Amino acid sequence: MELFVRKTRLPAPKKEAFAWHARPGAFLRLTPPWERVRVVSSTGGIEAGNTVVFKVYQGPLPVTWTALHTDFVEGEWFADRQTSGPFAQWRHTHRFTDAPDGSVLEDRIEYELPLGPVGALAAGRMVREKLVRMFAYRHRVTAQDLALHARYPGFSNRHILVTGAGGLLGGMLVPFLSTGGHRATPLVRRAPGPGEARWNPGTGEIGLNGLPPVDAVAHLAGENIGGGRWTLAKKKRIVESRIAATRRLAETVARMSPRPECLVCASAIGLYGNRGDTLLTEDSAPGEGFIPWLCREWEAASEPARNAGIRVVHLRIGVVLTPAGGALQKLAGPARAGLCVVLGAGSQAFSWVAPDDVLGAALHALARNDVRGPVNVVAPCPVTNRTLAETLRGVAGRGLVAEVPPSLLRAAFGEMAEEVLLASARVAPRALLDTGYEFLYPTLLPALQDNLGVWREEGGGL
Repeated sequence: MELFVRKTRLPAPKKEAFAWHARPGAFLRLTPPWERVRVVSSTGGIEAGNTVVFKVYQGPLPVTWTALHTDFVEGEWFADRQTSGPFAQWRHTHRFTDAPDGSVLEDRIEYELPLGPVGALAAGRMVREKLVRMFAYRHRVTAQDLALHARYPGFSNRHILVTGAGGLLGGMLVPFLSTGGHRATPLVRRAPGPGEARWNPGTGEIGLNGLPPVDAVAHLAGENIGGGRWTLAKKKRIVESRIAATRRLAETVARMSPRPECLVCASAIGLYGNRGDTLLTEDSAPGEGFIPWLCREWEAASEPARNAGIRVVHLRIGVVLTPAGGALQKLAGPARAGLCVVLGAGSQAFSWVAPDDVLGAALHALARNDVRGPVNVVAPCPVTNRTLAETLRGVAGRGLVAEVPPSLLRAAFGEMAEEVLLASARVAPRALLDTGYEFLYPTLLPALQDNLGVWREEGGGL
C-alpha cells in the first residue's frame, strides 16, 4: 500500500475551510484544468453513504470511477474510498485542524495500483507525480478562494443567476460562487435540473418559480467567437447570442420585483480593435471592424437594466489562459510535442488573464458598489505573442518556437484571423486597480505554471 500526504496552511478557520469543501461545486472547483473529468451522477454531498460517479479521461479513453463517502465528522474530517475504478485500492481522507490565523488542510491518500509489484513498477512514478501536480493545484485553489471571498466580508449568502454556466467561464464561476457560500443558479435553455432555472434567450423569460429573490445576475452566455471561420451564419449566431439575448435579459431583469442590485455582463477587449502598441484603458475609444462593433452593441444592449437603476458592469475580458479551452488549450498540445507557435510576426500585444483572476474580477464587480460600467479584465503585465510562445517553451522545458505566416492564418480563418489572431491590443486594467483589486497572477510565468500544473522542483511537466 502506497501513502501520499500533502498539508497546507489555509487563511481561514477549520470550520470555514470544511464548509467550503462541503458546499456544491467543490469537486468541480478542485478539478485541475488540465484534467478531463466529467461527473456522471451523485447522490448528495460529502456525508457518509453518498456516492459520486465520474469519468476520468486518459487521452480519448474514459475510465469510470465510483467513490463512496465512508466517514464524516462535521467541521473535522471526511473520507471516501473507490468502490470501482482504476486503482486496486484507494482511500482518501481530508482532515482539518486549527492553526494560528487559520487552519491546516491535510489530504491523506492510501492507494494500491492494480497488478501489484508489476503495476507499481510500470506506473508508480507516473501516478506519484500526477498526485503531486493535482494536490498542489487543489490546495492552492482552496487557499486562494478562501482568501478571495474573505476580501468581501459584507458580500455573503447572495442569490446570483448565471447564464452561460455550460461554457468555459460560467462553468468555473458557478462552483466558485457556490463554494464561497452563495447560491449560484445556472440559467439553462433546456428543461432545468435541480438547482437550475429555465431561461429562454429568444424571449428573455426566466422561470424563477420557488426560487428566492435574485440579488445579482452574471451574464456570460454567447456563441464562441474564436471557434473558426466567420461565415454569414456564424456571424448571425454571434450577434443574436450577444446583442439580442443581452437586451432581452436586461429587459427581464429590469422588470423583476424586487430588482437585482447588479447585472455583470461579459464583454471583450476586442472592442478596442487592432491598436498596435497604444496603451488602452476603459476610456479609450472603440476600434474598427466587426468585433469592435459587436462589443459596442453588446454593451449597449444592457441599457434597459441601467435605466431601471440596476448597477451594470461590463467585464471586458482578455485572452483567458486555461488548458480547459480557448487559446492555451490550442497552444498546449503542440507545446507538449515540442512546438511553440507564434502567430504572424509575434509582435502584436497579447493582453491575457489567468482564469482565477477572471473569477476574482467577477466577484469584485458583484461585491463592490463603486464598480460600474466598463472594466478591463486583463493582467497588468501584457506581453507580445512571441513572448507568450517563448514563455510556454520555458514551461514545457523543450521545443522550438515556430512562426505561422499571416497569409496562412488569413487563408485558414479569414476575417477572424485579422481581427482576433493578428490584432494587437495592449490593454490596462485601470478600473480594477483603481478600485483596489489585487491580482493573483500579475505576470505570465506563474500563471502558465499553475494552470498547466508544471513546477520543476516538484517533477511536473507538460
